[in-house]
Amino acid sequence: METHNNHNLSRLKIFTGNANPELAHKIADILEVKVGRATTTKFSDGEVRAQIDESARGSDVVIIQSTCQPANDNIMELLIMMDAFRRASVQSMTVVLPYYGYARQDKKIKPREPVTARLVADLLTQTGANRIVACDLHADQIQGFFDVPVDHLYLGPVIGRHLIEQGYADQDAVVVSPDVGGVVRARALAEMLGKPLAIIAKRRPEPGRVDIVEIIGDVSGKVCIMIDDMVDTGGSVVQGAEALLQRGATDIVVTCTHPIFSANAPQRLQDGPISRVICTDTIPVPQQKRFNKLTILSAAPLLAEAIRRIHMHESVSSLFETWR
Repeated sequence: METHNNHNLSRLKIFTGNANPELAHKIADILEVKVGRATTTKFSDGEVRAQIDESARGSDVVIIQSTCQPANDNIMELLIMMDAFRRASVQSMTVVLPYYGYARQDKKIKPREPVTARLVADLLTQTGANRIVACDLHADQIQGFFDVPVDHLYLGPVIGRHLIEQGYADQDAVVVSPDVGGVVRARALAEMLGKPLAIIAKRRPEPGRVDIVEIIGDVSGKVCIMIDDMVDTGGSVVQGAEALLQRGATDIVVTCTHPIFSANAPQRLQDGPISRVICTDTIPVPQQKRFNKLTILSAAPLLAEAIRRIHMHESVSSLFETWR
């Protein structure tokens, strides 16, 4: 990453909600700016109250907020903060969503279902966002739900560099996509590591249940590196790992951008036939959800560089010229 010139960032102000303040502070430290003073609290009846505690008039404001669990609270907090900034006469407002909640509801599967990913996009746009920055969206088409520019960042290169540092590029390994929808992401990592690609073909008869149909590609005698955008309950990746081992895989490494880790996912991953789980800090993982196999990489350097480039009117896509 480049050296940051603080003088050129004089109009930039970074603020954070309560979803992932640790990541916001890491980003601000890299950019050598302070996190702005803002207070978000709740009234006794649960309503969110936001107060911006410093002038933001004429500033280029960046609000960093993952809309992770509790998703509804974090989305509402973000919208209320955005409204406060809009009324404070800011020059521009960039919303950074390290994790975009409701992304899995990106299309109608059954009659009379909502497209909630579009609804959230509409709310953010109508509340005054001039630009959106998001990491590894569950579906690329979500970018088209917004009427403002979207910078879609990929954390695959961050994971890939870590795997190379750990020596996986020198092992007899294969990169595995856990489903057909993740092939583009897995292929990009496979090319970065110089490894072949395998695919787990599966179907989801209902939410939370996965049936593995077949594995496409040779995994026998190989270290399998699974890459996905998120791990939620952990059931799908554990089931995939078991299927890979049955077909002769020697070791399983699971990587993802977003560690949702719902319910008993940490215990399931720790007890499962997986040697390592590598994720990023787009969603905070509290101490009680951390386990021995877990490695957390930071998205802060990439997000900081993207914010700097946006502020300086430089290309963001050039960060990913060798990815995808």
